[in-house]
Amino acid sequence: MSQPAANKNDASIEQELYKKREKIYPREVHGIFAALRLLAMGALLGIYYGLPWINWDGHQAVLFDLPARKFHIFGLTFWPQDFFYLSMLLIIAAIALFMFTALAGRLWCGYACPQTVWTEIYMWIEQKIEGGSKKQKKRDKGPRDASYFVVKGTKHGAWLLFSLWTGFTFVGYFTPIQELWTSFLSWNLGPWETFWIFFYGFATYGNAGFMREQVCIYMCPYARFQSAMFDHDTLVISYDEKRGNPRGSRKRGTPSANVGLGDCIDCGLCVQVCPVGIDIRDGLQYQCIGCAACIDVCDDVMDKMGYPRGLVKYTTENSLQGKPTKIIRPRIWVYISILSIVSAGLMYGLLTRIPLEVDIIRDRNVLYTETDMGLVQNVYNLKLINMDAQPQRFRLSVSGLEGLQVIGQTEGIEIDSGAVIDLPLRIEIDPIALKSTSSEIMFHIESEITPDLSIDEHARFLGPVSR
Repeated sequence: MSQPAANKNDASIEQELYKKREKIYPREVHGIFAALRLLAMGALLGIYYGLPWINWDGHQAVLFDLPARKFHIFGLTFWPQDFFYLSMLLIIAAIALFMFTALAGRLWCGYACPQTVWTEIYMWIEQKIEGGSKKQKKRDKGPRDASYFVVKGTKHGAWLLFSLWTGFTFVGYFTPIQELWTSFLSWNLGPWETFWIFFYGFATYGNAGFMREQVCIYMCPYARFQSAMFDHDTLVISYDEKRGNPRGSRKRGTPSANVGLGDCIDCGLCVQVCPVGIDIRDGLQYQCIGCAACIDVCDDVMDKMGYPRGLVKYTTENSLQGKPTKIIRPRIWVYISILSIVSAGLMYGLLTRIPLEVDIIRDRNVLYTETDMGLVQNVYNLKLINMDAQPQRFRLSVSGLEGLQVIGQTEGIEIDSGAVIDLPLRIEIDPIALKSTSSEIMFHIESEITPDLSIDEHARFLGPVSR
């Protein structure tokens, strides 16, 4: 008898993990948090769609030129050799995410995540064409007449156009967007540009138009491990059970004490406005993206009932239990300290960055050779990389031992922007000047065009010791 029960439990678990999507019709809401989401959406979308059209110092302000291996970010030009800076930036982003999660829950998800931002704009387009949630639900349950297909076709047409423009903008970060626009108008797009415009466009169309909350609930790993960063002092959106229960309807303006109920009138609006379809009154749930729509609508209901705001609010578990709350606590200071140190390191690296890389390789086939003149000779191969945005001409000098002679090109070393050259050199010295079998020498390379552009690199000179 136990086996069927076990199979039944397994089936229920499987059904929950792979639950078929039921379309959610979130109700439009207004309030301070809705205004903040709208502001964040406008700012982020404005940056995404507008940034590629800005020119800076003769080139696109932000351009990841993969064929040329150049990455322009305003006045800075980076190369694959500068991967260190990208690593630092990713570390900063991760630490900032951890810090804000420990501080105030899923702020990233509710206000800045691309999935949330694009879902918001797609829902806005949907509401403008189809109407509010009630009209959408009524149309979906009604007859499939001509009016239905006209409205739905108009909505999906607008979605597709916006999706393709999103894909076009994405490609514009890798191919100069003005050239891309000219190619588009002449219908002369390359195969890779065409592929990525449609791929990224339809990915946006599917995620923001259809999958929506499914991405947040089932696909995003952040929803699963976020609780590891929560503690009893983390600000989360919560329903005050002590104040709200027992729930029940009553006439507007009726004091809760007069009817023996809590302040929650059980209107269900907090569920109707939730973009992931959860009931915040059931407690903290991993599906909650922290958009605070339930706070806005509940505060509006409290205002109409004449009750104090804050039945649903940003609060902490300690606060709900009547315990002291510490928002800025040791773990937050640890995050701030690490974030400050790494950010300062990144800024220092950018400010002191030298757009020239030198790799000195000494000939390892022989330790040294002796010339017919009795001089000791070492052979080196210098790999010079010009990471500046313009071509450069360099000169080279070597110091560290008295009487060094450099055989090879030392002036007028021309390198194009982003180019790599191999510069073979031979260095000779009288063995009398050698004090040990291995001596340190210094290669100094400086630009003849940009005096501030110079670099020093150490190397070893090998030879016999004079007796």
